Amino acid sequence: VQLQASGGGLVQAGGSLRLSCAASGRTFSRTNMGWFRQAPGKDREFVSAISWVTTSTYYADSVKGRFTISRDNAKNTVFLQMNSLKPEDTAVYYCAAESIRWPYEYRYWGQGTQVTVSS
Repeated sequence: VQLQASGGGLVQAGGSLRLSCAASGRTFSRTNMGWFRQAPGKDREFVSAISWVTTSTYYADSVKGRFTISRDNAKNTVFLQMNSLKPEDTAVYYCAAESIRWPYEYRYWGQGTQVTVSS
């Protein structure tokens, strides 16, 4: 599975961004997907995940109510809509596919897209 994340950028606090992750190389519609982030000097952390069976969604407490994960199986793409962004959301965001330990561990990873939130 190859993953290509995009949509990052610089935004002011309170603003919004929509990240996309395009997948190829496998039957995307049968793959659990996740988003993670890594801020400078910190460990990578779970942000959100969506299952392929029930489209159940999971969120880290820090983003619950502000971020929304969704998927378009016809386009082999998963999205992360990020609203009410805060400076502490600044990080490199990674998408991941095919869970090993649902919803926190995955077999395949994208290259990351930078999100910077200014105060």
